[in-house]
Amino acid sequence: MKKIQCLVVDDEPLATELLTKHIDQFPQLELVGSCWNAIEALDVIKTKTIDLIFLDIQMPGLTGIDLVRSMQQRPSIIFTTAYREYAVESYELDVVDYLLKPITIDRFFKSINKYLDTLEKPQAVSETKEDSASFIYVNTNRRHVKILFEDVLYVESLKDYVRIHTKSQRITTKDKISEFEKKLPSYFLRTHRSYVVNTKMITAFTTHDVEIEDTEIPIGISYKKEVLGFLQST
Repeated sequence: MKKIQCLVVDDEPLATELLTKHIDQFPQLELVGSCWNAIEALDVIKTKTIDLIFLDIQMPGLTGIDLVRSMQQRPSIIFTTAYREYAVESYELDVVDYLLKPITIDRFFKSINKYLDTLEKPQAVSETKEDSASFIYVNTNRRHVKILFEDVLYVESLKDYVRIHTKSQRITTKDKISEFEKKLPSYFLRTHRSYVVNTKMITAFTTHDVEIEDTEIPIGISYKKEVLGFLQST
């Protein structure tokens, strides 16, 4: 698999160092170089193939926003800044994400997942959430593990963590189930405050539970109307 070529543009050495450490934790990312200002970055972009730029906004001379506006054909952009007030303006430029410093590894991880999702999206006008991505990377034991959505049986809440049950393994990662649910395709369904299921894997159901292989997963009272309505209409 071809690695994603990354460039860091930031005039703060500590910020550059932190981003470099974060990038190094992702085997699919490769840091091509780092620049102290936007002018230097333009020279690099002209001579090297860059897929993704981590771009500071407030820099001497040309700002990060000015740099983006100056490029007719540009790589994907993730803004990195200490200033919230640029958020609206930056999103008008169709950037991938907007990271506030100091950037934690968890927030960086979510941003990279967001970027990877954009690589999976087909260009058809009829694109749906279900079609936009076929996998997700999750952080477990300091490794970023690729999980195919089609292999997931169900997801279980463990307070501040979720356990992902697949056909071949169980993977635990730090995330709230309500947040993790947002990352899943539309054919996943919340059946209980503690469970989200892959509806393609359901083999039977009653008014009280759904069955996936040998596991019975409860249907919560507050979810019953939506769940049964969905299942009875398919």
